[in-house]
Amino acid sequence: MSQLSLFNSEDLYEFPKNLLEYREHFLAPKEADQLKKHLLSTVPWKQRTQKMYDKTVLTPRLTAWYSDKKTFESADKTSDTNLWTPELIFLKERVEKEFGYQFNGVLLNLYRDHNDSVAWHRDKESKYGKRPIIASISLGQTRNFDFRKVDHHQSKYSLPLPHGSLLIMKGDLQEHWEHRIAKSSIPMEERINLTFRLRTV
Repeated sequence: MSQLSLFNSEDLYEFPKNLLEYREHFLAPKEADQLKKHLLSTVPWKQRTQKMYDKTVLTPRLTAWYSDKKTFESADKTSDTNLWTPELIFLKERVEKEFGYQFNGVLLNLYRDHNDSVAWHRDKESKYGKRPIIASISLGQTRNFDFRKVDHHQSKYSLPLPHGSLLIMKGDLQEHWEHRIAKSSIPMEERINLTFRLRTV
């Protein structure tokens, strides 16, 4: 798998800026450390189920939803949500102010070790609109964020997402590209991923 070069290399694939925005040091190390510690100890993490190939399986990670609503409808179920905390509101408003986007919910994922993952997928649910904007903040263990073209899976690229980094997916990315966090053969520590989203319906 190729190592993804975002914007500044001529010899590696250059992802278009209309699809991704990336800031490696969005959060300072101390700020990221404190936020990770707080979320690990206060979030009501749950392991949920999902349908795969006509089977119901446990998701290989823990999750939690936060928004200004008591429930959140995903592709195949309605999930309970938690009301915004001051820490998450502050982070949401900071991203909104710096990048000019708006969000009304956030999905938190906890990857406990190298065995936790999320399979290839696209965030194409109609409630996010045709061209959803998703702001993803990473805390803890650096994990590779993999991309592949929907029409030919030979085009694969990988971007390491370190502690405190921010990646914004936008434009037609969800239409033409899939993404995942793969399992690893190398032992890894905890990683938290916060994905801020805007529900349009």
